Amino acid sequence: MTITPVYTTAATATGGRDGRSKTHDGSLDVKLGVPVEMGGKGEGNNPEQLFAAGYAACYLGAMKFATTQDKSLAKVPADTTVTAKVGIGPRSDKGFGIKVDIEVTMPGLDKAEVQKIADAGHEICPYSNAIKGNVAVTTSVA
Repeated sequence: MTITPVYTTAATATGGRDGRSKTHDGSLDVKLGVPVEMGGKGEGNNPEQLFAAGYAACYLGAMKFATTQDKSLAKVPADTTVTAKVGIGPRSDKGFGIKVDIEVTMPGLDKAEVQKIADAGHEICPYSNAIKGNVAVTTSVA
């Protein structure tokens, strides 16, 4: 598979989970902190929060794009929400892994139509494609 990027960004982290992460263009500068549940003080954001925010936004955009490519799909309502819940924990074999639960709400559309749009979004979303086969992702629709 060949990818020709239309946009590239870069960020540099220092200090690991108790450090900082900054984009090279300076538009994002995040203080990082280990969650209390993982033995930290819970001060600052963590990589799982950043992944959840990015995945939710990207996936919603992918669903919108999908409806422009497949005219049989209903348009995504303006008040649509996507919640991505990212969990981290030890893997049975070694190291750590993540899982993702996505909740899609599209007021005014029936559940079957929302499911079609959600499925189409996963086919397009680069986050979904990047983790396919590596991360357990469940999607619920309303």
